[in-house]
Amino acid sequence: MGGGAGPVRTTTVPERLAANRFVLDEEESHIEIDQELARSTGTAERIIAVCPAGVYSMQDGRVVADYAACLECGTCLAVAAPGALTWHYPRGGFGVSFREG
Repeated sequence: MGGGAGPVRTTTVPERLAANRFVLDEEESHIEIDQELARSTGTAERIIAVCPAGVYSMQDGRVVADYAACLECGTCLAVAAPGALTWHYPRGGFGVSFREG
């Protein structure tokens, strides 16, 4: 059978994330968290668990977002209770640019 392109090279998630370019909007976060609602509905635990980029973490009893690393995939919105998370795409020129795939 045909030759093909050779063996497939696998990459780790950190390697794939490092290939992306992030332009940080230091004036405006595109993620806001209602702390009380996030805690009382279990949203905090769910968004921390499902975010593929590890944007969310607990610090001093609060869920925080490192919005500079956000892949803008919307996974957090799919698991957040209504009103616990406000998310919108970053302003034009900011956010993630995918360099591969």
